[in-house]
Amino acid sequence: MVRVLLVEDNEMNRDMLSRRLGRKGFEVLMAVDGAEALRMAVSEAPALILMDMSLPVIDGWEATRRLKAEASTASIPVIGLTAHAMDGDRERCLQAGCDDYDTKPVDLQRLLDKMQAQLVRTGVDSER
Repeated sequence: MVRVLLVEDNEMNRDMLSRRLGRKGFEVLMAVDGAEALRMAVSEAPALILMDMSLPVIDGWEATRRLKAEASTASIPVIGLTAHAMDGDRERCLQAGCDDYDTKPVDLQRLLDKMQAQLVRTGVDSER
């Protein structure tokens, strides 16, 4: 079972997405802010991180920069999730270190395709 860390401060979004991913065969771990995400990335070693960019304590931009700066977490793919679908947001996510970017509300099939691409790129067997 592929372990995914979902970092989302909105309880309704977290619940909905975690249930949908769970039904697709993922083991979903959850963090509610960037600081918790940093701790869990080290302790739980997820295969992939879904990172909301607007988070309390440490936002997703800074949390991603820190993850990518640490040798123990730098290789974990991060897909940035944001409701901000403005010009430049994709580039901003990529500059922060995200490996890909998706918008909210989440289109599950599109997100699954992006997750699959990142897992294949890192050599994780994600066949569900």
